[in-house]
Parts: sequence; C-alpha cells; structure tokens
Amino acid sequence: MSHQFTEQDHQFMQRALALASKGIYTAAPNPAVGCVLVKNGEIVGEGFHFKAGQPHAERMALAQAGEKAKGATAYVTLEPCSHYGRTPPCALGLIDAGVAKVIAAMQDPNPQVAGKGLRLLAEAGIESAVNLFEDSAEKLNKGFLKRMRQGVPFIQLKLAMSLDGRTAMASGESKWITGGESRSDVQKMRAKSSALLSTSETVLADDPSLNVRWEDFTDDLKADYPKETVRQPVRVILDSQHRIQPTHRLFQTESPVWLVSSQERDLSTFPSFCEQIVLPKENLLQALMLELGKRQINLLWVEAGANLAGSLIEQKLVDELIIYMAPKLLGDQARGLCQLPHLEWLSDAPVWQLNEFQQIGEDIKLIYTPKGS
Repeated sequence: MSHQFTEQDHQFMQRALALASKGIYTAAPNPAVGCVLVKNGEIVGEGFHFKAGQPHAERMALAQAGEKAKGATAYVTLEPCSHYGRTPPCALGLIDAGVAKVIAAMQDPNPQVAGKGLRLLAEAGIESAVNLFEDSAEKLNKGFLKRMRQGVPFIQLKLAMSLDGRTAMASGESKWITGGESRSDVQKMRAKSSALLSTSETVLADDPSLNVRWEDFTDDLKADYPKETVRQPVRVILDSQHRIQPTHRLFQTESPVWLVSSQERDLSTFPSFCEQIVLPKENLLQALMLELGKRQINLLWVEAGANLAGSLIEQKLVDELIIYMAPKLLGDQARGLCQLPHLEWLSDAPVWQLNEFQQIGEDIKLIYTPKGS
C-alpha cells in the first residue's frame, strides 16, 4: 500500500502518536492508540485509548468531531480494529461516520485484526494508507506487538551497578547504589509494565513491596496520572522452594502476586490476590513466558539478582537490558552483575547494541538490545 505522505500527514500523525503515549501507563493489556480527525487542514476531533473497556481512540475522536467527521481524514497510530470486544469495531465507526480517508501508522498484528480493518475500509470505498512513522508506533507498543506476534511478553531486564559493574557489596549491602532520580525513573518503568518478575531470593534478602510508588513520580506525571489511575503490575515471583510467606511486604499491596514453582503448595493462609503457577522444572523460564503471554502480559520488567539475570541472558530471553550506572567504584570483592557460568570463550560473549543513553541525576541510564535482533 504505497503512498506519498505530505508534511501535513507527518504533522498530524505525530500528534496522534503524542496522544497515544498518554495511555502507556494505563491501556494494557490493550495497545496505546491515538487518533486525530482532520478536515480542511484543521483538527476536528482527537482521542486516545486510556484503559481496557473504555472507548478506543477512534471512538473518542469521532464523538468529539460529531458531524464534522464526515469527509475528514483519520490519522490513527494502529490499524483500526475490526472485531467486537468490549467495544464495537472502530473500522465500522469510521465508516459509519463517513470519513474520507484513513492513515494508519502501522498494521495491527493481532490475528483478530491483521489487515481486516483496512480491508473493511477499502470495501466501504474509503481510501487508506499505512506505515507513516511505523518505527515510532512499534516502539510505543513493543510489549503488545511482541505478544501478538510471538505469544510472549517483551522482557526488560533492569540492573543497577557501579562504574566497575558491581551490584552490591560482598556483604549484600546495596541500598543505594544509584541516586533518587534513578529510583524515581524505575518507578515510571514499573508503572509502564504489565508484570514485574523477581525471585524469592530477592524477596528474602530485601523484603520489597515490588509495587509502583506513585509518591515517587515527578509532579508533571502526578498531574497527568492521579494515584487512582495508576495500574499496579502483577508481581511474579520465582519460588521453587516455597520460601515466600504471607508475612512478606509483597502482600501489603493488593495487586496480584503469582508464585511460580514446579510443585503445588497450600496457599490457604495467603491473601486471595495470591495464586500459584505450576510449571515443569525443565525449561521453566521459557514455559513461564508462554504462560504470561496467555495471561495477557505485554511488558515484563525484571528486578532480580545475578542468577536470574544470567539465566535470562543465557537463554536469549531479554529484549532490552536497562542499566542504571552510578559514579561509584565498589572494588573486586563486591558482587557482580550477572552469572554466566557456561561462558568460557570471549568469542561466545553476548554482544549488545546501545540504543539509548541518558543522564539521570548523577547516574547514567543505558538501554541495550541484543546485537543483531
């Protein structure tokens, strides 16, 4: 579907992408989508998808535009849906409103859509074009898109380290390697995630809540996302030896906790929001990712020790490596970043590509993807 996009097309799609980004903390398991309706060079309606069960971006924009939608061009960051879910198909809404043209940033890989939305528009005689700012649209919904294509979540492994690649003193002391600004940024990253993966080892060592602390958001974020709108991620804890107890701080926050092991255990003394996932010990991490995909987990944020970090890297499960590096030196007796016991030769070392670099307070945030991915 080749199309020559104009400067105006670029301008309005960028606005649609900015609107879509307003849903990154709230829309999951749905994608974050924005829509702008333009007539005679002016915006007549716009909207974004805020939360599952609430109106989709196109429906919001159409409601705002009213009669002005007739003959308008719709700029939408993802192909309009063509299936009935909790809301009716957006493609039909655009057709019924009489829009003249639809420009989508990208096609939706969801098998329930996957070109059907664009086909519905074509059958109704509506001109359409696709792939305007496709890379930006992909980045916005990388979790949803990976789950639709591969059935597993997009995995972000977070590590905090010193300049010499150490995560804690030999004693285990690690509070705090990084500064307050970095810890605030971690809260934002947690808030974007559908689930947070950790281990019983981490829980026993630190007794963390592993929740989103809205109080640590910046003032501008607090203004856009009142506390009651922020979605807490599911806490997924690898607990092979059943060491997690209902007395841990995990259970003081009422968002789901999924305990993962290869054997069932009695959870009768645990809160009702705690459940277990029982998987075969063989290839447990791969099986867990498939299970999380079935449970509609888009983005999986990992905060754990060197053992799990190394296992995820060795099994090539990490999509993004997110490192917060503090300007400190901890020395060779301090604990290392990840365990890679099977790595013997330098030529076999995993190679990563730097995608983003940002100074946060005194720290540096580095985002890597596996080279060649």
